[in-house]
Amino acid sequence: MENLIFSFNITLPIFLTIVVGYVLKQIKLLDGNFVKILNKLNFNVTLPALVFMDLYEADFYEVWDSGYVLFCFIVTLICILVIFCLTLIFCKDRSIIGEFVQASYRGSAALLGLALVQNIYGTATVAPLMIIGSVPLYNVAAVIILSFTGSGENTLDKKQLLHSVKGVFTNPMLIAIALGLLASLTRIELGHIAEKTISNLAVSATPLALIGLGAGFEGKAVRRVLKPTLLASFVRLFALCAVFLPVAVHMGFTGEKLIAVLVMLGAPTTPSCYIMAKNMGHEGTLTSGAVVITTLLSSLTLTFWLFLMKTMELV
Repeated sequence: MENLIFSFNITLPIFLTIVVGYVLKQIKLLDGNFVKILNKLNFNVTLPALVFMDLYEADFYEVWDSGYVLFCFIVTLICILVIFCLTLIFCKDRSIIGEFVQASYRGSAALLGLALVQNIYGTATVAPLMIIGSVPLYNVAAVIILSFTGSGENTLDKKQLLHSVKGVFTNPMLIAIALGLLASLTRIELGHIAEKTISNLAVSATPLALIGLGAGFEGKAVRRVLKPTLLASFVRLFALCAVFLPVAVHMGFTGEKLIAVLVMLGAPTTPSCYIMAKNMGHEGTLTSGAVVITTLLSSLTLTFWLFLMKTMELV
């Protein structure tokens, strides 16, 4: 019961903030134009600030473990490639491939990881290693996949190819990752004013993204893609954990490291998926549905995995 309450305390506020955005849209306090601008603001400013600060504040030299970081990177890469290949083979609706793949592999590792580990162990010294091993790859893969999939991308000419490649290298999220890694590795001091300003933008990223997601949520539209949405949610919350958590245990990871791997594999689909999908020309319906469903159910699935690991005395 304690684990269930703990999980609900993390996931329910996220879900309820989405509900707030939906209600504000229904009572006409927000309109479609505002939501469009809000999503653009999140994509170009607040979410890059959040990614930058996550990387900037992580002291990788103190807790660096090359084997663990490499494990997180390889597992994440395998997940992305397998999901993408299987989706190409079995998905008949080519327009949803990018959204399905992103919603399936990309969880709230940075958003939920630190909170979960800190709540259990009091500190989060290992979670940043999981973040560096997975989150940059999350974003790079999302930009590439979303750039080359979706409606109108099935016949990619030279002009469209160059446009997509340019989009990859000018993506605000990838620029933020590069700058965050550089600042962390070189231990650059931003100064109080600059750090506080970026932090203010970063802390606004999640609530604004959740409100925008809720305001843009269309229940009727989600029903149209309900089957792939549910399948993506199943992959995100259960399938990846079932496959790769035993591998992590076999590799000798326990305690805080195993909890961080659990977050990497089984955290709910991150709201930034919706922002990125919408701002890269995708409908966003499947993504928004996956975020809502996985956020609602993750309190139960994460509790299940935590209970299983505690029973096996792994954490």
